[in-house]
Amino acid sequence: MSSSPQESQQNPRPESPQGTVKVDLGGRTVSVPKGGLYDRYRMETDLDEIARDPRVSGVEFFRKLPKTKVDSPIGPTLTPNFYYRISTARLTMLAPTRAIRSRLPRELAPLEVAPGLGLVSAMFFRYDVCDIDFYTEATVGIAVKPARHGKLGFVDLVAALKNEHLDAYVLSLPVSSEIAQVRGHDGYGFPKWVTDLDVDIDARRTTARVANDSGGTDLALSALTPAQTLYPSGKRVSTFTSYTTIGDAWHSTLSQTNVLASGTSLVPRDVELEVGEGRMADDLRSLKPIRTIQFDVVTEGQLALHMPVPTSVRSR
Repeated sequence: MSSSPQESQQNPRPESPQGTVKVDLGGRTVSVPKGGLYDRYRMETDLDEIARDPRVSGVEFFRKLPKTKVDSPIGPTLTPNFYYRISTARLTMLAPTRAIRSRLPRELAPLEVAPGLGLVSAMFFRYDVCDIDFYTEATVGIAVKPARHGKLGFVDLVAALKNEHLDAYVLSLPVSSEIAQVRGHDGYGFPKWVTDLDVDIDARRTTARVANDSGGTDLALSALTPAQTLYPSGKRVSTFTSYTTIGDAWHSTLSQTNVLASGTSLVPRDVELEVGEGRMADDLRSLKPIRTIQFDVVTEGQLALHMPVPTSVRSR
């Protein structure tokens, strides 16, 4: 875990159309790009307009997911939140179960791949076109057993390792935009804060850098992008469930990813991860990762992020 990534200009950060405007989210005032998707549509984005965006491969995935208006801690909102063009990178690492348990709420249990060994991850996200406008995001998380009654089956483990369905508890989740921070923290219960965060992913190279409070490096990634396989829309849809507490109640948040181009490297050798100084670095170090066993990159995908719903977890 050393060396910082080279600067990448392959995906420059989009400029705000004409400055910013102020909007209210459950009593919190945030700035959003003037003339952007949120300013114009307030989550009721015109799919026909999105279909004309050259960055978006299509909108068929979203036409089959009607939105619902719900009350939430950020006021009335529509769910799911649609992400029309995304790219992601994930490093999956082995870590000692003892270290993992020290960071998990007692109601959750780590997903073990062998006695005494669990899975932790560092992920980086780039959302080029979405209902709340462009932003980037990163996370340190722990793979957990589904919060349901009964023992974990072999099928659950295989599905998690194949990225078909994963349950997780998130330790840190910095973002690059104010609206993403307020929605994620107040509305979903995630540990989000705003920082400088660059993520650049294409078919050749993957780089990311999360800044700490002083402008130095918190976490950074540099790697060759694994060879990509293309998928028709709807052919490969993976699900991700995150557990958070809102107030004193447990909630689960479902996200569905329509994978359009992705690739995986097993036990990768050419991945450089710099663990610097900051909240993400502290969280990752606390898990005492042993070895990176998998590197997954989605160079093109789409995402539907649902609002959290109350869920029951077993007392332990």
